[in-house]
Amino acid sequence: MSQGLAGVRKAARENKEMKFTALLHHLTVDLLRESFYSLKRKAAPGVDGVTWQEYETGLEDRLVDLHGRVHRGAYRAQPSRRVYIKKEDGRQRPLGVAALEDKLVQYAVATILNQIYEEEFLGFSYGFRSGRSQHDALDALSYALLKKKVNYILDADVRSFFDNLDKGWMIRFIEHRVADPRILRLIQKWLKAGVMEEGKWSEPKTGTPQGSVISPLLANVYLHYAFDLWVNVWRNKRAQGEVVAVRYADDVILGFQYRTDADRFLENLRERLAMFGLELHPDKTRRIEFGRFAEENRNRRGEGKPETFDFLGFTHISAKNSLGRFTVRRKTIRVRPILKSQDDVVRIAHGHHLALRPLIAPDVHPKIENVV
Repeated sequence: MSQGLAGVRKAARENKEMKFTALLHHLTVDLLRESFYSLKRKAAPGVDGVTWQEYETGLEDRLVDLHGRVHRGAYRAQPSRRVYIKKEDGRQRPLGVAALEDKLVQYAVATILNQIYEEEFLGFSYGFRSGRSQHDALDALSYALLKKKVNYILDADVRSFFDNLDKGWMIRFIEHRVADPRILRLIQKWLKAGVMEEGKWSEPKTGTPQGSVISPLLANVYLHYAFDLWVNVWRNKRAQGEVVAVRYADDVILGFQYRTDADRFLENLRERLAMFGLELHPDKTRRIEFGRFAEENRNRRGEGKPETFDFLGFTHISAKNSLGRFTVRRKTIRVRPILKSQDDVVRIAHGHHLALRPLIAPDVHPKIENVV
C-alpha cells in the first residue's frame, strides 16, 4: 500500500465523519499497473474484445494514456457484455463482463475506496473484503449457533439484489464519505454505462452489473447503509433478547433468542428494504426453529426434526456430538459450475466450491466480535 493510501485509511479510521474531497490523485500510473497485474489473465473480454495479453503489449504507454484520460475527464465507460449462467434452480443469472480498461480503472478506484470503507464496515460483513473469506463467515455463524442464545434462524434472501439496487440511493450512500466529484462521476459513468446483449444496448433503470470489478464494493456500501447500520440499531433498541447477524454480500443469516423478535424483525426488515427499492424473496425467506433446544421442543410438539437452512454452499443441520450435546453438521450443496471464463469475483459470488472443514470449537474462535 502506498503512503498516500495509508494516509487515507488512517484519516478514515480517526475521523468517522470526515468526507474525502480529494481522492482521484491517488489513482496513479503505479496503481493502474498494480491493478492490471491483479486482474485475471484468462478472463473473458468485454465489448472491446481486448484480452489481458493484448493489453500488456505496450502496457506502459497504454497506462499513461489511460491515466491522462481519467484525470482529464475524457475516460468513457463502455457497456458490459451480458452473459448468462445457470443457477442451481435452473434459472438464468445475468452477469456483466466489463471491458478491460473499465476493469482496470474500477480496480484502482475500489482500491482507493476500500481504504475508507474497511474502516466503516461492520464486523458481521464478510463478502468481498480483504482478509475475510467465506470460511470466516461460516466460522462466525458456527460460533453463534454453538455459543450464543440462538433458538430461531431467519434466512433472509434479497430478491435479485444486484438488479434492483437503486442508483440514486447508491450515490447518496457513497456521498456520506466521498465528496470528490471526480470519483463520484466515475461511479456514475459505470452505473449508466448499460449492457450490450446480442448487439443491442440498454440502460437498466436500477442495478449494477453483477460480475463487474466495482460491483462487490458498491453492494457492500449499499447494504452497509440500508441494512447493517439499521440491524445494529434494531437489536440494541427493539430486541428483547439476543440477535446475531452474519452477512456475506447479499446472503444474510440472522439468529434470534426469541421467536417474537424474529417475527417482528422480519416485518420491519421488509419495510426497511422497501425504502431502498429492495424486497425479500417470498419463497426463499423463512424463519425456522434451530438451536440447542429446537429438537427437544419440536419432539414435544410432535413436529419432527428441526428444519435445515443453507448458507454459502452448505446445508446446516441440527445434530449431536459424541457426548450427546448440540452441534451443527454441514453438508455440501451440489451446485452447477460457473463459467470458467468469468472473473474470480463472479466465481465466488455466492460461496460456491468451498472445501468442507469441521466446525470450530467455540472457545478458540478467532473473531468472536464479528458475529455480533
